[in-house]
Amino acid sequence: MEPKEIAGWQESNQNKLWKKIKQDPFVPIGVFGCIGTIIYGYYNHKNRGSISTSTYLMKLRVKAQGMVVGAMALGVVWSMYREHQAKKEKETKK
Repeated sequence: MEPKEIAGWQESNQNKLWKKIKQDPFVPIGVFGCIGTIIYGYYNHKNRGSISTSTYLMKLRVKAQGMVVGAMALGVVWSMYREHQAKKEKETKK
């Protein structure tokens, strides 16, 4: 895809990424939480005790998904809060 031009200015992919992160900050938090859980699981795999590998991986998957779902829930709450604040500001201006 070509970068979008606005009056001679081209928006780079990096600028688009930063704009999206500012718009929805909990998406990267969920991604990094999931990656962190996977790295944590990788390093603790050898110290798992008597748990079978498949059971350990299932527990790890649930933890990683919990991080993502938690970040999504926080994102929804944050979005609702922003909308509520915008309505409140609009009403005070009237």
